[in-house]
Amino acid sequence: MSRMTAARSPLSPADRSQLGLRERKKIKTREAIRTATYALIGEQGYDATTIEQIAERAEVSPSTVFRYFPTKEDIVLTDEYDPLMLEELRARPADESWIESVRHIMQKALDLMAQESPEVIRLRAQLGVQVPAVRSRMYESMSETGRLMRGAIAERFGLDPDGLEVRVYAMSLIGALMEVNMYWAENDFGGDLGTLMNRALDVLEHGLPTEKP
Repeated sequence: MSRMTAARSPLSPADRSQLGLRERKKIKTREAIRTATYALIGEQGYDATTIEQIAERAEVSPSTVFRYFPTKEDIVLTDEYDPLMLEELRARPADESWIESVRHIMQKALDLMAQESPEVIRLRAQLGVQVPAVRSRMYESMSETGRLMRGAIAERFGLDPDGLEVRVYAMSLIGALMEVNMYWAENDFGGDLGTLMNRALDVLEHGLPTEKP
């Protein structure tokens, strides 16, 4: 398999320059752990890669790895975009349609993903399809993201975040994102992710198409 390039934080260089030394060190450590993990998985596969090997490659202790990531699956997956996306969502104009706001933040998420190497993005998606433990943790993570989305929806429309309709709508969005990721990986990463994302959102907005796309 090809050599994996370094994993990157969603923070831009300008954003990083405003952080204190301690926070910059934390970001650097997280990136080192993720880069080591992706490289080892690329070389020997997911199951053969251990926390001890990751720690050695990243030049940190195993306890440091666990301090940043509770499980190996958490290293592979990333939820660092969630706070940024929710901030973007809350900043959208109040008179903008909800679906257009969602399309906007999804494009922002894709723009942030584009800062990562294509090999890392594809590996992460592939592991979600092929490795049950990663897929299970991905479902848990997306459920957590759904709870955050419920709050943003309720805030926008003045609704109860625990109401059935809000819960169903939030999780339909999360489910759409998950299925786009799975579809992309299962189809050998063919097609543009942005286009696939908009096709998924079209289904939520208009229902199933009457003709094959």
